[in-house]
Amino acid sequence: MGAAASEDPLQKYGKKPVVVLDTSLGTIKIQLDGEKAPISTANFLKYVESGHYKDTVFHRVISDFMIQGGGFTADLNEKPTREPIKNEAANGLKNKRGTIAMARTSDPDSATSQFFINVVDNGKLDRGGPEAVDPNGYAVFGKVIAGMDVVDKIRDVKTGIKSRPDGGELENVPVTPVVIKSAAIEPKGG
Repeated sequence: MGAAASEDPLQKYGKKPVVVLDTSLGTIKIQLDGEKAPISTANFLKYVESGHYKDTVFHRVISDFMIQGGGFTADLNEKPTREPIKNEAANGLKNKRGTIAMARTSDPDSATSQFFINVVDNGKLDRGGPEAVDPNGYAVFGKVIAGMDVVDKIRDVKTGIKSRPDGGELENVPVTPVVIKSAAIEPKGG
């Protein structure tokens, strides 16, 4: 990759860049928080710049919890990712309705390209909260600023269990794929 790929995205786009996800159900605009979550924000911007999210799907939709995407194509092939990043869940941002956070495994520092948008307040995902499902928490790095109606359309789709090409299965997969047709960073001041 050229010099642009190694450039710090926060220098290039500022600390509060806006990413536009054009999905098969409409457009979602997300403002990222590079001040409180610089690692997660820079990571997400690099995936957007590389075109990683084009033609991925929201592969996990739980209507009273969240919608998750950024890792699988419509046929449920998992896309290759870069190295995992450090968990920034201690940044003070909370998993409230409309926020975007990094998805990860049980290893706190395992997030790569997958993200989720909270469709309800999910205090149980916050670091050190009284009902925390994991004491390390899930790192919020931005919030939806337009298109929550689209997020709500996605949360209401019919889901089921689907087989993956590698022989595994995924639960809570939309029966009709909800595709991220493109992801783009708005120009500064855009």
